[in-house]
Amino acid sequence: MKQVKITYFAELRERSGLDSESFSTDSNSLADLYLELKNKYAFTLDPAITQVALNNEFASMDGSFEDGDEIVFIPPVAGG
Repeated sequence: MKQVKITYFAELRERSGLDSESFSTDSNSLADLYLELKNKYAFTLDPAITQVALNNEFASMDGSFEDGDEIVFIPPVAGG
C-alpha cells in the first residue's frame, strides 16, 4: 500500500470537494490511480485528456509512482 499526496484543480477539485488529500492506494501506474479516484469521486474527465505532474514535474499517465510522492491531476484548461 502506498501513501501519496494528491492535489486537485478546477473540475476535479469541484467533484472531489477537496484541494488536496493524503490517499492510500495499491495502484501502480498514474493511470490506474486516476481511474481509482475517478470511480471514488465520479470524475467525468477521461484520463487521455488529463495531464499529471509527479513531484512537480509533468509525467506520463503510464508512469509509476512511489510511496510518499506528490501527484497533481490537471484537467484541460479552456482559454478565453
